[in-house]
Amino acid sequence: MIDFIVTSVKLLRRIHAVPLVLFIQAFGFMTRVALQAEKMNHHPEWFNVYSKVQITLISHDCGGLTKRDVKLAQFIDKAAASV
Repeated sequence: MIDFIVTSVKLLRRIHAVPLVLFIQAFGFMTRVALQAEKMNHHPEWFNVYSKVQITLISHDCGGLTKRDVKLAQFIDKAAASV
């Protein structure tokens, strides 16, 4: 299940339980996102417990959301769908 919360300054993604059934799948998903984030030089805030992953995107240098956040969020959605 993927759901998201958008505020004027943050984009929050919660990916939990299904399809991330196991910790190793959650960790693999996080690794894919981390590699993409590094390419973009845009690093999310993370929280992970077992099969649950929560990612918060914000452009701290701008104090809010930017196109980079949206672009990384789109990648996150695709990566989560392919797990």
